[in-house]
Amino acid sequence: MAGVRLDVKAKTETVNFDVKAKLEERERKSQMVVVGFSLFLTTKPSIVKFEIEGVATLTGKDAEINKMLEIDPETKVPYVFQRVYQHAFMAMYLLSTILDAPPPPYDLLFSKKQGMAGEEVNVEIGETEAVGVEAGAEEVSVSEK
Repeated sequence: MAGVRLDVKAKTETVNFDVKAKLEERERKSQMVVVGFSLFLTTKPSIVKFEIEGVATLTGKDAEINKMLEIDPETKVPYVFQRVYQHAFMAMYLLSTILDAPPPPYDLLFSKKQGMAGEEVNVEIGETEAVGVEAGAEEVSVSEK
């Protein structure tokens, strides 16, 4: 995960987030699927960007896992990304506080309906090895063990 403050001086009330997402199946076994993911969020105006890459392991019944990999017709995003985003949002929120930048909305990838497909599927997000934070010319790097 990385967060970069692009414009140190910018203070604006209206910020729009653009998202580019990628999902790639890496391994499939009975009642388990491992997918690699990447999320790239930028703002308009250009204030901050967040980059998140990782691995998610889905476990549960095969039919429920397949539902999680389907695309939500309202958002055009796979349901599994909704779960991944829940975990990523917390980290991006903390990074935005450190960078003194606007955080992304907590419901950026969610549809307006209440239920979520694959609620009986456990999604585990792989641990990150490094977190980078940049603000202006300063860079802070933290390694987890």
